[in-house]
Amino acid sequence: SMVAAPPPPPPQFAKHYAPGPPPPPAAAGRRTPTPPAAGSGGNGCEENKTIWVGDLQYWMDENYLHNCFGPSGEVVTIKVIRNRQTGQSEGYGFVEFFSHASADKALQNFTGHVMPNTDRAFKLNWASYSMGEKRSEVVSDHSIFVGDLAADVTDEMLMELFASKYRSVKGAKVIIDANTGRSRGYGFVRFGDDTDKAHAMTEMNGVYCSTRPIRVGPATPRRTSGDSGSSTPGHSDGDSNNRTVYVGGLDPNVSEDELRKSFAKYGDVASVKIPLGKQCGFVQYVNRTDAEEALQGLNGAVIGKQAVRLSWGRSPSHKQFGKFGSNLWMTINLDVL
Repeated sequence: SMVAAPPPPPPQFAKHYAPGPPPPPAAAGRRTPTPPAAGSGGNGCEENKTIWVGDLQYWMDENYLHNCFGPSGEVVTIKVIRNRQTGQSEGYGFVEFFSHASADKALQNFTGHVMPNTDRAFKLNWASYSMGEKRSEVVSDHSIFVGDLAADVTDEMLMELFASKYRSVKGAKVIIDANTGRSRGYGFVRFGDDTDKAHAMTEMNGVYCSTRPIRVGPATPRRTSGDSGSSTPGHSDGDSNNRTVYVGGLDPNVSEDELRKSFAKYGDVASVKIPLGKQCGFVQYVNRTDAEEALQGLNGAVIGKQAVRLSWGRSPSHKQFGKFGSNLWMTINLDVL
């Protein structure tokens, strides 16, 4: 069996735990808050080295967690998740270890023991995905997309709604906006069984969760574009500046105004074009991230009387095409499709 490499010497902590807030780890991109379903055994993955720590009080910071877990000499990074706007702890964090074995040992040793300077016990679980992973690992082939969620819907509520009807439900995630700490109004439910997944896709559309009917659709695994750490749904466009969404399967009766209205919920729309006589359209956003959210949130949505298929559109740079930019932009897209 493999021999674990000895951990690097302790000085590495000096930079993480100098006075003042430690720098966030490079991969702190889009983290989602609650623990996975109990007993996920690190997602059945022997490689998971990160544990989730919950029930943190507002004053517990990285130093506090380092004093708890650090003495093992096995800790790589510690991160307490904070609300971007208030800077307040969200009450949970992640501790990453050098190996799956040392993370497992900490889970066994600390769970149920009293946290120093408190009267409450440690609440620990495997992190649903480790610090460095991207969303693509979370959205698997067995996931479905759930949209139109009321603002108060939590992972637990979503999980309960589906698990009460389908026995193979493995987990549920509501996606949280990293900037506001609030729900983005959509999430994913993961199944262990394809039949359950297929049934849920038809049976759960329009079912109420909290105060609103939900919308279900296919989950598009997010592929990473380049190495910018930003992740994009569906067809990776390999161009992290692309802000144009191609809308396929468009109801011919839908006007540019109606199309704009559907897409404006996700951010500022720069332009909308529906080429004459073609059952498709192009929506260009001002911001790339809004285009990503729309791609994820509206794929499979019904606009007019038809469900649309979304993917990245191609918008060539205007330098390259001079004053013919916009016309060429249309023809190139149509040739591709």
